[in-house]
Formats: sequence, structure tokens, C-alpha cells
Amino acid sequence: MMLTAVDKLEHLKTMIELAKSKDAESEQVFIINNIPWQQYEKLLNFVGDNAGVRLKYLEQNLEIMSPSSVHEFHKKTIGILLECYFLTKGIRFYPLGSTTFRAEKNARGIEPDQGYCLNSPKEFPDLAIEVVVTSGGIDSLNIYKKLGVSEVWFWGKEELKVYVLQENEEYIQVNKSSLLPDLDLNLFASYITYDEPFDAVLEFRDKITKLK
Repeated sequence: MMLTAVDKLEHLKTMIELAKSKDAESEQVFIINNIPWQQYEKLLNFVGDNAGVRLKYLEQNLEIMSPSSVHEFHKKTIGILLECYFLTKGIRFYPLGSTTFRAEKNARGIEPDQGYCLNSPKEFPDLAIEVVVTSGGIDSLNIYKKLGVSEVWFWGKEELKVYVLQENEEYIQVNKSSLLPDLDLNLFASYITYDEPFDAVLEFRDKITKLK
């Protein structure tokens, strides 16, 4: 039996509620195909500012993900460390958090774990950061490249991977950030794994202050 648009939307809302109901230590990822843009936008309105679920959209493919407590811990730690770096180095920044960025003409939408514009505010972030606890799902880079996000960082399996957008609209993995060329990425990554983020930020600040 074919589902009507209303029935399908209600089914998707039920899946979102199911994803939000899981325990804090686990993640759930659902991928649903053939979702029109209008239904994606209705789901965004339904979810609102609820941090219990994230949506990703690529050409009628929808991903529903409920982040775990580990995911959220690393997300916040990375954000605090990076903002410490900005402040210490005098880099003007505009934090965007997990704002939803989308472009209907490209049929793409995504919510980074952390997003930043540098030097001036823009429609889309210069830097997007993703924490990967559960592998698989929709390819985030395929979304970001059509939004023109200059740099995307992925943190997963205690490793930081940095991708820079090229003129041909493809990303390449690099060892040094184009946006933050003076940042020692290995040093930065070493503090993400700290159990105590307070100590991590203080030690990281001392290190980069001495490197001035």
C-alpha cells in the first residue's frame, strides 16, 4: 500500500521520536530514500532546536541521527579548544554551533557539530566540524562542497582528518589547515582525548601562548 505524503511525514516523525528515545550511550542512524525537499523542511520545523536528533539531506536521501553522549562530549571539547585558539591568537570568529545549513537548489542540507565563520559572518560556515562515532550514512563532504564550505574537519577513532575544498569543488585531505595554517593539528588533536576538558583547555592555551 502506497503511503500518502501526510502518512509518510507522520512515519518520519515517529522515526525521529524513536531515535530520540534511545539511551544516551548509543547512537542510532536511519536513512530513508525518496524524501521530497518540502518534507525535509517540515521535519526541520518539527525537530526545531531539539539537540536529541540531527538531520542530513542529500538529493532526496534523508539521514536521521541521534548523537550519543560521547559524540556530544567530543563535539563540545573540540569547540572549546578551537575557540580558545581563536581568542589566544586574536582571530575574529563567529560561532554557528549546530545550525542547519541548506540550499534547495542543490537539494542539500546538513547540521555540523560545530560551524565557524572567520573574520566576517557569511551565509555558510568557512569551517565545519563533524564528530564521527557511528560510520556509514550519507557522505557529508558531498553536501558541504555544494554549500561552498572551505574546510571540513572530521574527528573519529581518536584521529583528526582535515579536508580543504579545491577550485574544482572537490575536497582533498591535508596535513595543515588552510584557514588556520599556524595551528599544529597534532597538538590540537592530542587534547581532544582528555577526560578533563578543563585541564585540556588550560594546557592547550599554555602551549599555544608559548608558541607565539
